[in-house]
Amino acid sequence: MDFQLKTLTSSLAASEKADALVFLVPEGAVADNDALSVIAAAARLAGDFPDKAGKLLSLYHPVGIAAPRVVLASIGNGQPAQVRSAVIAAINAAKGVGTKRLAMVFAKAPEAGALHSAMLAAADASYVYTTTKSKPEPRTLRHVTLGVPDAASLAGAFAEANATISGIELAKEWGNRPANYCTPTMLADAAKELADLPRIKCEVLGPKEVAKLGMGSFAAVAQGSSEPLRFIVLQYSGGAKDEAPVVLVGKGITFDTGGVSLKPAAEMDEMKFDMCGAASVLGVFRTLGELKPAINVVGLIPSCENMNDGKALKPGDVVTSMSGQTIEVLNTDAEGRLILCDALTYAKRFKPAAVIDIATLTGACVVALGGVRSGLFSPDDVLAKALETAGEQSLDRCWRMPLDEEYAEGLKTHFADVANIAGRAGGAVTAAKFLQRFVDGFPWAHLDIAGSAWKSGAAKGSTGRPVGLLVSYLVSRVGMSIAATPAVAPRKAGRKARPGA
Repeated sequence: MDFQLKTLTSSLAASEKADALVFLVPEGAVADNDALSVIAAAARLAGDFPDKAGKLLSLYHPVGIAAPRVVLASIGNGQPAQVRSAVIAAINAAKGVGTKRLAMVFAKAPEAGALHSAMLAAADASYVYTTTKSKPEPRTLRHVTLGVPDAASLAGAFAEANATISGIELAKEWGNRPANYCTPTMLADAAKELADLPRIKCEVLGPKEVAKLGMGSFAAVAQGSSEPLRFIVLQYSGGAKDEAPVVLVGKGITFDTGGVSLKPAAEMDEMKFDMCGAASVLGVFRTLGELKPAINVVGLIPSCENMNDGKALKPGDVVTSMSGQTIEVLNTDAEGRLILCDALTYAKRFKPAAVIDIATLTGACVVALGGVRSGLFSPDDVLAKALETAGEQSLDRCWRMPLDEEYAEGLKTHFADVANIAGRAGGAVTAAKFLQRFVDGFPWAHLDIAGSAWKSGAAKGSTGRPVGLLVSYLVSRVGMSIAATPAVAPRKAGRKARPGA
């Protein structure tokens, strides 16, 4: 999608040429005398256009308006969450009539967060996956002009939103691909292409290098698949050379059968989404390459399939992690923590300022939080608070969960240093407690995105979360508010990712 930011008052918007015009109106009286404001005021007075966020009134060829179709959209109190609901409703209405060029105009000057929210909502509502369709239907809505009273004052918010959308859509693209279009090798090739962006380097390790590093836990998960594992190391260098980086670790299971502890057949196709943590790391690096913040970030992606053959990991097997700790594998479907633990150990070599792992880790987190918030686990109050704040600002919310030491009792075993599962109770917490064993010496947080990374049913598909949360967190570390982000050239329309892209 191509976005343009333009200075447009409500009076100037009446002459803006577009297939459709969305007029975003906050609650309260509409006092201006231009054509759009007069129509909105009359509709409010007649009771046809309520103040409630998301309420719409569609008009065809209204007098004095250049656009043939006009959608009045109420944004309630104008806060980002209410703007988001209004824009999604308006975009869905505009898509229904084949709109390609849309003008979206704020009746009153929005806050930076409201503009940011409007752009992400417009991109989300118009996103279309096409990669594996023989006759793909392209994105109908291709160009959005955002009209605000003073474009210069919101250039920073526009830039950050533009770059974040780029990252979210890359994460969606790879999350949505079927496993035969998203092997560990293909995922590694996608990471290599990110090295074409400024300040980004990529290194990819294969089975021999992983074995030499002593990543026995990661290698054990991969041994049942004919697809070779890949360990991806991305580095974005925007800060000083001696500045400690933030390390992002993304779970990259490109397909999860459960292994010998086989999953039920129903909805197993959705296990292509088990690499959404990895996809979110790729998305963040795409955004970093476009936004260029003054920070150092490392991305680590252990990627493999969890499959069955004669060499597959078996329940009861004991494996040795890179840290030297031995692990009894009581359930081969608890494989995500087995690949993450070695990546967390590897992260220590960067002497990180903070480490955040992102993983579709447990069904228990879905039961606890549904698809609204990601689960957040951290023993570090400062890091946890920063991530919670970033989630609220980006509307990509998380919820902090407990890490009491008593939860680790169920991971005890007679046959190794630790078991890879405990009982059913508190499964999301015990998974986090397992990972916590591998993070001594640096601030650490775990994001369980099993409920938030994708949607099922009629809306099945990747959400691109938590790219928004992570980007918001990273820019906040360098004192960049949404409104203070440096300008970035607009993204080109119609970019299509390819296998390995």
